[in-house]
Amino acid sequence: MGKFHESIKPAHQEFIEKQHIFFVSTAPLNPEGHINLSPKGLDCFKILSETEVAYMDLISSGNETSAHTLENGRITIMFCSFEGSPNILRLYGKGFTVLPSSEKWATYAPHFKIYPSTRQIIVAKIDLVQTSCGFGVPLFDYVGERDIHFEWAEKKGEEGLKEYIKEKNLISLDGLPTDLGKS
Repeated sequence: MGKFHESIKPAHQEFIEKQHIFFVSTAPLNPEGHINLSPKGLDCFKILSETEVAYMDLISSGNETSAHTLENGRITIMFCSFEGSPNILRLYGKGFTVLPSSEKWATYAPHFKIYPSTRQIIVAKIDLVQTSCGFGVPLFDYVGERDIHFEWAEKKGEEGLKEYIKEKNLISLDGLPTDLGKS
């Protein structure tokens, strides 16, 4: 089952900072709704305190995390060791979205490299940290980040990105509004 902690300890932070990828999971309250699980990279994750984390989120084809955290706040963030000693670390908590138009943007944005295609920052208040063995996680070599998103965003341009958000990021797969959709 693993070990549980009420906050992020220095050893947890050291492990998290070495990872190149993490996974974010959220779900709607409706039992018929779709669970969302998204991989993230780009060194966009920051530990702000023992109980608060955030990540910079780019425009993409959906916005489930924003919709689910707006509805119920539940969020789980998972890190896996793909090299060295096996380990899995999960952060459980309540999340919320911070938009560029929000007063909170000035508090959170300075922690990140903000791109023209940055959509929002997802913040999570952590109430439980779990570590487990990770013996079943395979070994992988990190090669690097992809440039495809940034090439796509540059081709879209500022107006094209705004239109894309209107088309793809205002409502979840299950019809829930996102923070972008309520503003």
